[in-house]
Amino acid sequence: MMLSVLATMAIVTQDQSALRAAPRDAAPQQAVLWQGDALEVRGRKLDYLQVWDHRRERAGYVRASQVRSATLEAADAGELLSVLRFLRDSNGAEALGIAYAAAYLQAVPAIRIDAEPFDAIGTMADRLARRASQRAGQTTPATIAAHLEVANHYGVRIAGTERDGALQPCYDGEAFRRVLALPSTPEQRARAALGLTRHDCVDASLTPVQRLPLDQWRAQVLDQLSAEQFAQLPEQTKNRLRLRRAGVWASLAYQFARRGEPAAPAAQRALAELAGVNKTELSDDDRSDYNEAAIRVGASRWAAEPVAPTAPGLTIQTATGQPGETCVALVDARQPNTKPLAQRCTYGLVWAASVRASANGNALALAVQPLDTWRELWLFRRSGKDWAIDVLPPAANGPELGYVEFAGWVPGAERLLLARESKVEGRVKRSFEVTKLDSLQPEKSASTPDLLVLFGRWQDAAWKRQTVSLR
Repeated sequence: MMLSVLATMAIVTQDQSALRAAPRDAAPQQAVLWQGDALEVRGRKLDYLQVWDHRRERAGYVRASQVRSATLEAADAGELLSVLRFLRDSNGAEALGIAYAAAYLQAVPAIRIDAEPFDAIGTMADRLARRASQRAGQTTPATIAAHLEVANHYGVRIAGTERDGALQPCYDGEAFRRVLALPSTPEQRARAALGLTRHDCVDASLTPVQRLPLDQWRAQVLDQLSAEQFAQLPEQTKNRLRLRRAGVWASLAYQFARRGEPAAPAAQRALAELAGVNKTELSDDDRSDYNEAAIRVGASRWAAEPVAPTAPGLTIQTATGQPGETCVALVDARQPNTKPLAQRCTYGLVWAASVRASANGNALALAVQPLDTWRELWLFRRSGKDWAIDVLPPAANGPELGYVEFAGWVPGAERLLLARESKVEGRVKRSFEVTKLDSLQPEKSASTPDLLVLFGRWQDAAWKRQTVSLR
């Protein structure tokens, strides 16, 4: 990261300040300046400073009231740092704060440089990237674009990552990496770890071979804090680290399972991190992250469960199909040598531990996970002498984040209990449903199972013990 600045400079503090050809309001405008722009001061005339703009390679005059002059001597480093500390948490002043960070790093002796300015740069750059991703707000797109250009001039890189067909601006995290490489406080290290491991900044186009080492690195970054350092953190920061760890380890569980490697330790770690969250210390924003982490963990939770021995009656058998494909056959264990009752192949991950057959032998539920954040339910059901296979998704729109899971059979009523949870277009929805087997249409649904009588009577005991939907 190049943070070069000028020896004698003026930092623009107001957006859309005019760089004029002469020290008069009526003089032609040479350029539009934005907060954080650094100008070399060459003189003063009336209420204007005569400056040279190195970024645009243009000279001109700017009103002295629209800039703040700074001499980059070691004696001035403390004053620059004070302003930087003020701007670090000022929403909308990220470009200006990055400019002051650059000035401070130029003024302070190298031997005195620690993690604090890089922590500030990373915090402001990450916040600027988040502001750029917001579809609506008080800041206009033109202002955001200008602030991004200013940040880029100081070597702060914010690039777009494709997510769900849209461009997601993300900070490349170089300042956060420097924080982790320098002696730093537990809070600084925690902010750096969170800034470097954002889920929404993972490129969705990565192949499984590329994704696994990235998630392993993310897990290592999140575990860099020792137990002693973790204990020193505020409870809110502890929660944020636990939530991020839960999501990363849930993804690793899915990836290990796809590679045929032991996935239970990763899934158990994800469940433990989620269970460790102190829900009384969650802010509104953190509660949204908590729900998202729960969905991620819920999608991969079957990796933590062992496969039960085959019981008499309906069950499944799996076989390898095309490269990367698993074929699922529905069989009757009481008639091992007969033709499969139904068969279907998938490139998703088949969780054999999830098999649940109805008592009357007319239906079987199976969890299939095509993505690390999306788990579907396959429902095998008898229709006369034939068998149908239906795929129930977590939501009509997607895939983004979501899971749907079997919650119980209603004996003699041809009904199935389901739990769904999803996040689509930024909104989390959780529902519990009583579904008819013949039409697969919800007969009743509620936001909590306590409102459904059949859930109270017939919910599956193993589901109630294992699910994260009842958190």
